[in-house]
Amino acid sequence: MCMLLSCVHLIHQPLRRIQSWFVLPSRSFMDLKALVSSLNDFASLSLAESWDNVGLLVEPSPPHSVSTLFLTNDLTEEVMQEALQKKADLILSYHPPIFRALKRITWNTWKERLVIRALEHRVGIYSPHTAYDAIPHGVNNWLAKGLGACTTIPLRPSMAPSYPTEGTHHVEFSMGHTEHLETVISSIQKIPEISSLITVPARAEGEEQTRVSLNCTQKALLEVVALLSQNSLLYHKTEIMLLQKPLLPYTGMGRLCTLSEPVSLSDLVERIKSHLKLPHIRLALGMGKTLESQVKVAALCAGSGSSILQGVEADLYLTGEMSHHEVLDAVANGISVILCEHSNTERGFLSELQDMLTTYLENKINIIVSERDRDPLHVV
Repeated sequence: MCMLLSCVHLIHQPLRRIQSWFVLPSRSFMDLKALVSSLNDFASLSLAESWDNVGLLVEPSPPHSVSTLFLTNDLTEEVMQEALQKKADLILSYHPPIFRALKRITWNTWKERLVIRALEHRVGIYSPHTAYDAIPHGVNNWLAKGLGACTTIPLRPSMAPSYPTEGTHHVEFSMGHTEHLETVISSIQKIPEISSLITVPARAEGEEQTRVSLNCTQKALLEVVALLSQNSLLYHKTEIMLLQKPLLPYTGMGRLCTLSEPVSLSDLVERIKSHLKLPHIRLALGMGKTLESQVKVAALCAGSGSSILQGVEADLYLTGEMSHHEVLDAVANGISVILCEHSNTERGFLSELQDMLTTYLENKINIIVSERDRDPLHVV
């Protein structure tokens, strides 16, 4: 009996030593609110188009921890099933699965079923959509890489999300009759939507004056102007300036791409097919153009880009889809058009996004890309 115990003891000692050599990695988590805050910092939702529906669309009851973030371009029922099988805690769907308002949540429609299944399995849904189109490291810059070496600028630049100061207009005026100053200031202060009201002593043409400056909204501006016009002899050098939002560098919708060297249209077609991993694309030759025509400037917009591309001067338009008549207009203006189907111009970005978010989130969570997400259209 003692010999048997000794043998067991000898067997277990090496096992304990082996276990001490290998430390199993612990699964990392992020609180949902903290993760959403980080995602919003990665791409500000203020950059999204006004018509879009972005941000956290489905939120499980708190507290909710996320260890697996699941990336997809479109959240279909098949993709939802994949996300559940892979134990996703949050789905980042580039296209918002909830776009128009839902009046009820039943089992009747596929989008309602997505919400039901997400809540039943405690899975959040987040959508960035056009915010990812606008950012410098986003979808459109990824699409531009398919053209080869080029410089890019946004076709429609984004403005800063808020004014540098409150209000939309800046008003300055001088008063030579300082005995009226307190009355004027008191009247201005009673006007709603006035901010940054400052008075500074000044001297002009040997006369002691007071310089008054303020910021106000469009509505308040009308009341300020009405007040000043009551006795224009009291005021000198009145200036009204519109507070413009500054443009954000390299940020905005679409891209105008100037290639480092002109490339034949046929070569560019092959580059784009290779970048998007597509066997076929659709091509409309511009009036008077051939496959050997040189392309120096290309305008592109991922997804459905006609509203962004319309009227842009370029040798080529590259996007996912355009209407028949929009293509005819471009062709008549000598612009060739390449169409790749809507989501084919977006989906490939997910692999880049996976790498960027892994670094940005400091490897705190597991990030995976859907294997079942695909464009619904294919050539047969």
